[in-house]
Order: sequence, then structure tokens, then C-alpha cells
Amino acid sequence: MEPSAHKSGAELHLYHGATSVCSAKVRLGLAELGLGWTGQILDLGAGEQNAQWYVRLNPKGVVPTLLDGDLVVADSSVILEHLAEKLPDSTFVPKDTGLRVRSRMWLADCIDIHAAINTLTYSTAKRRQILASKSPEEIEAALAGMTHPANAAKRRDILANGMESVHVMAAFFALRLMFDRMQADLETSRWLAGDSFSIADAAIVAYVDRLDRLGLGGLWNGRTPKVGDWLDAARARKSYGAAIEAFAGPCEADREKSLRDDNWAMVSQKWTAYLGGA
Repeated sequence: MEPSAHKSGAELHLYHGATSVCSAKVRLGLAELGLGWTGQILDLGAGEQNAQWYVRLNPKGVVPTLLDGDLVVADSSVILEHLAEKLPDSTFVPKDTGLRVRSRMWLADCIDIHAAINTLTYSTAKRRQILASKSPEEIEAALAGMTHPANAAKRRDILANGMESVHVMAAFFALRLMFDRMQADLETSRWLAGDSFSIADAAIVAYVDRLDRLGLGGLWNGRTPKVGDWLDAARARKSYGAAIEAFAGPCEADREKSLRDDNWAMVSQKWTAYLGGA
């Protein structure tokens, strides 16, 4: 599908994916800041993010991409910071120096966190779905059409090897650091960077929400319990309904399906063994 109408100089037009975690990050920021926007959902399963017209905007062929007038912003964490600059007096970015640094560290960690979420998504539910619905020739054609060669190589390895992929241990490393840090931060404040919901929370909610939708709450239940309490509090905010639930549907439906598929059985033994040696 060609790009939807967007007039040069118009405000905030977002190219995004309905269930994309990085797209959800940006939609959360827009909702929390109360900013108006227009948008176009790309069909990621059909590879629309690799279409020539879109790659001209985002050469990596990933979502989201924000157009702010003639300005193109093509990284979800950078987009969040750009949006926050529009309302400098809001509490979305903490005023306290230490808390502001803490929030920036969360944004920096999103690179590793996103890679980990992608790994567990594709080594469990997505792998099962793709292998059941596509022929080897169709899978290879889809991989060949991916814009970023490193992403294609990772996807190929995960589809071939599942939880035995070399990327799984790297994902566990990133997630253990994330949960430990969340637990520590949430022991000192209500949210990740203070007592107000901030850019740090908006950056992380969609990632933990995805894991829960995959039925992988066991990654934090018991060991870092404040993560679950934080997720419940974030889901109670209006921004969650507008930014995530309105596009991905109720979390309960995804979680119930994942529990039936028993994704946790695929992950739990390796996660426990990893923690034992971490």
C-alpha cells in the first residue's frame, strides 16, 4: 500500500505496526502527552515495511517512523524524546537530574531489550505460526525480502533452531538485567524514574506487555515481583487502552492462547538453568 496522504508541514504522522512493540512505545508517548496525530498501519506480515516507498523514509525497513512536518524521525526512543520536547513543562521527562539520567539509561537499554523481545517472540509463538502456515520456499522469499541483512540472518537462525538459537542466551542476559533493574528502581519509587509515569515507563511497557501476552510472566513472577505490579498499574492507565489494547486487543485473550500453546514450557527450563549459572 502506498503512503496515506500527508501534507508537507502537517503535524505528526506515524507509520506504525498494530502489534509492533516499538510502535506501541510511540503511541504510549503520544497518548500520555495528549498529542494529536494521524497514522498509517503497515502490514508487517506481508512485508510492507520493505516496500521501496517506505524504505526511502526508513532505510532499515522497520517501524515506526514519525513525520513531523518535513522532519523524518525513524527510531522509537528518539521519537519519544522528540515528542517530549514539544511539552517541556510536562512530567514526562523528570526534572530531577538523577531521575532524568535514569530515564535516559532506560532509553539506551531499549536496543538490547528490543532484540531480546524479538528473539523470544520469534522463537516461540511466531516460529510456530510461520512454520505451520508457510512453505520453505515462502519462508526463504520472505527472508530474502528483508531490508536489514543482520535481521534476516537472525530470523533465519531462529526459524531453524527455535529455543536452541544462539540468540536465546543473549536475550536472557538482557532480560535478567532489565528485570533486576526494574525491581531495584521500583523499590525506591512508584514508577521507573520517580513517582510520576515518565518516558522511561512508556519506553518499557510494551516490551513487558508482549512477554506477558506470550505467557512468559514466569520470567519475573516470584523473582522480581514488582515488575508484575508495575505492569498492572501501567495497564490501568488510559494510555494503555489507547496505545496498545486498541491495536493489539485485550491482553487476556493473547495470554490465554499462549498458555494453551504452553510457550512457558519452551522457555522455563532454559531460563532457570541460565539463572542458575548467571
